Amino acid sequence: MRTTLQSTRLIQRMFIATLAVPLITLISAVTFNANAASKSDYLQHDKFTAFLNTVVKEDGHDKQAILDLFNDAERKDSILKAIARPAEKRLTWEKYQDIFLTKKRAEKGVEFYKKHKSAFKRANDKYGVPPEIILAIIGVETRYGGNKGSYRVIDALSTLAFDYPPRSKFFTKQLRQYLLLGKEAGIDLKSTTGSYAGAMGFPQFIPSSYRHYAVDFDNDNIIDLINNPIDAIGSVANYFSEHGWVSNAPITSPARFLKTDGKESDLDNLVNQSLKPSLTIEDFNNAGLVGDKAYNKTLKATAIRLKGKQGNEYWIGLNNFYVITRYNHSKLYAMAVYQLSETLKSKIK
Repeated sequence: MRTTLQSTRLIQRMFIATLAVPLITLISAVTFNANAASKSDYLQHDKFTAFLNTVVKEDGHDKQAILDLFNDAERKDSILKAIARPAEKRLTWEKYQDIFLTKKRAEKGVEFYKKHKSAFKRANDKYGVPPEIILAIIGVETRYGGNKGSYRVIDALSTLAFDYPPRSKFFTKQLRQYLLLGKEAGIDLKSTTGSYAGAMGFPQFIPSSYRHYAVDFDNDNIIDLINNPIDAIGSVANYFSEHGWVSNAPITSPARFLKTDGKESDLDNLVNQSLKPSLTIEDFNNAGLVGDKAYNKTLKATAIRLKGKQGNEYWIGLNNFYVITRYNHSKLYAMAVYQLSETLKSKIK
């Protein structure tokens, strides 16, 4: 009797075991499918349907091609973290100097210039933008093509368009512009990589800038900022020209507070108020801030205070300095470009 009972229990355990294997397999399969589904969240996103209808109806995209593209698009939380803490707000001028104004970056710039010297000369002749400024932009942006960004642009722009409410409108526009680049520039929409904000190539143009300012500078009938440094050189120069760069005009000058009957805090309402020049050189001189270079007192300017390695630095920025900030709306960025350009200028002349 005991033997029969033991045999029955053994058979029951074996039967349960055989059921457990497919159950575990089923659970694993469900988990895998859930993970796979999360990769294509944008097909079900509440903003995607309207976007899909717009780009199909207004931009002439094939609906199935767009569905296939976004089926592969992924939300990246690291992008949301990065855009919440951009370098321009997170870094001090002292840190900016350590990153961008290095001997190694300048040396790479000289190498890049020597390799493409004729393109820099043509860009200067055509657009009036000096080689050292173009060179500094590409150096600050990507270390002369050494770091063009590791995020897939489709992931970056989808994440910011659909999952970053503060700038959803802007990045939805950029996403739409990016899709158009697939037609116009032959960009592989699925594999192209760039920054966390969707900027691409040697000069890190966002899609709208790519479409509006990029040029075919080597006349091969292809505009390629991702792999072609010649197109990148001409495109940066064109961007500056289109934004008001004035050939041979001054950019910025160090300044000092010279008012003996006042204190530096008197400048608080004048410095770092606007990137765009809005007061005159005379206005700043009257407040005691005098540039090291003698500019016409009627010129419009902006006053800048930076916390550098030796304490406060004062600068007077003119129109061309403002033009640099059209590339990146940061006085730190513009100053890094300017100072790197000055180093490069002394090495390539």
